Amino acid sequence: MTGAAGFIGSHLCERLLADGHEVVGIDSFSDYYERERKEQNLRAARAQRKFTLEVVDLVDADLARILDGATVVFHLAGQPGVRPSWGGHFDRYVHDNIVATQRLLESLRESQLQKLVFASSSSVYGDAEMFPTKESALPRPVSPYGMTKLAAEHLTFVYMRNFGIPATSLRYFTVYGPRQRPDMAFCRFMEALVDNEEIEIFGDGEQTREFTYVSDAVDGTVKAASADVVGQIINLGGGSRVTVNRVLDTLEDISRIKVRRLHLPAAPGDPRHTGASINLARERLGWEPRVSLREGLTRQWEWFQEARGSVARATSV
Repeated sequence: MTGAAGFIGSHLCERLLADGHEVVGIDSFSDYYERERKEQNLRAARAQRKFTLEVVDLVDADLARILDGATVVFHLAGQPGVRPSWGGHFDRYVHDNIVATQRLLESLRESQLQKLVFASSSSVYGDAEMFPTKESALPRPVSPYGMTKLAAEHLTFVYMRNFGIPATSLRYFTVYGPRQRPDMAFCRFMEALVDNEEIEIFGDGEQTREFTYVSDAVDGTVKAASADVVGQIINLGGGSRVTVNRVLDTLEDISRIKVRRLHLPAAPGDPRHTGASINLARERLGWEPRVSLREGLTRQWEWFQEARGSVARATSV
């Protein structure tokens, strides 16, 4: 699994290990956020005998050695984030999202792989014309990040058609839950709440997002590895399409802390609305999201408080 130390990747590692699989995790521990947080993400997995970690960059790693004998590859590695993908940071997105994917695919050309599951993003849709958005909708990314994820999707299917790599792409819709990246909205909201700071809202807060709890995203990803979906693109959305304002109202109720809102101009590259049609996931994967937004936010809030408490205790020692 690439991106094993990340938010979704670390949860997926734990699920696969719990299911009895041997897992080789690959991660470069990039500086997008603190390495310590990623190390913490992997603490449970690294305690398992069947887990091995390779700290390498996909672009120049000896992937033939690392992937020798692999039956399924989950490709979750990549440079995330819509807003940072503009300007001088773009080279990093090309390196981590496009070039790294091409190097991985090259290493799999002669393999006996049963399935490659590629983690794509709802960002490829951009401002979709129809909601809920079906996989057949024309992709029109509105950010450099979304463009690089779409390019990686196309690369994956180019190698599938030419070299028979059995690939499936999953388009995740805003995944949240424990271990969420510190730059993501829910994590930033919770930080601001406990620090009694204003929560920055880009735009009027009436933009909608389809939120997917991490265990649901992981379950769909695992199912995609064994389902007959080679060549398919499949949405994974949590069935919780709500406004940002509604999220803040729910978080205020859960935390019992008054939200202080600071409205900023809408950010370039942020689509106004996202919403997933998940009929294909239901039909082809036998998958259904199970965690409601309120339940998922409650779980993330509890994890966040515990994580903050652990840091405070460690600092005071």
